[in-house]
Amino acid sequence: MEKSITTTEYRALVSYLRQRREASGVTQVELAQRIDESQSLVSKMERCEIRIDVIQLRTICEAMGTDLISFLRGFERQLSRKS
Repeated sequence: MEKSITTTEYRALVSYLRQRREASGVTQVELAQRIDESQSLVSKMERCEIRIDVIQLRTICEAMGTDLISFLRGFERQLSRKS
């Protein structure tokens, strides 16, 4: 099994995460403050330089005003449209 950080699906997940962040009007700096991390870490996440685990993803979703399940449903819809 290929490491998830190098897969097309992982890159699509990170791209969707960035889209949702931007759509919610949250900057990288604001997101970093909300999750008590550095802007540099948020940037590395969005450039697929570091792997996001499910707990981090849940925290990020909540910081953007959504929940993990809703986020994942949207992500699955987006993947389905690209297939």
